[in-house]
Amino acid sequence: MNINETLVTIKKRRSIRSFKTEQIKDEDLQEILEAGMYAPTAGNQQAWHFTVIQKQELLDNLNRDAKEAAKQLDNEHLRKMVNNEKFNIFYGAPTLIIVSGKEQGMAIESDCAAANQNMLLAAEAMGLGSCWINLVLFAFDSPHGQTYRQQLGIPDGYKPFCSVGLGYKQVEPLNTPKRNQNVVNIIK
Repeated sequence: MNINETLVTIKKRRSIRSFKTEQIKDEDLQEILEAGMYAPTAGNQQAWHFTVIQKQELLDNLNRDAKEAAKQLDNEHLRKMVNNEKFNIFYGAPTLIIVSGKEQGMAIESDCAAANQNMLLAAEAMGLGSCWINLVLFAFDSPHGQTYRQQLGIPDGYKPFCSVGLGYKQVEPLNTPKRNQNVVNIIK
């Protein structure tokens, strides 16, 4: 039986929530960004924008403002997380890629999600840790949201939809969580 490396990578990938402080290599970052750019898009619009943040002070500010904005949520679980002073929404990842999409795009939220997933899989294939992080989006709803958009060079008419934290894994995950089996209907 042939082993398909893509399927192995998909099944092996896990959200990493403990990263080494060492920054990822520039050439690895470029490969991951390229994987994001090769994601499918509605009508081949490719109406997205990728913002890479590796500046720790900026990551700290985004963490603070996103947590503060999320404290207003009705979700008790999220409120408990963001009220924990020690909780870092990036889990210590030294690199963050924010995927923004043109608000008037055809299916831009799906397009950005596909790009995000490609980058997660590319990171795993390269031996890097990754985590899909949506809590950062609350920073753009904070009083500093417009300042962040300008500071990060997010084009006018674009909205951040998702992000991925990247870094070297502190530990290698061992367990594969059981998958739900009764989620498929096949009609022939």
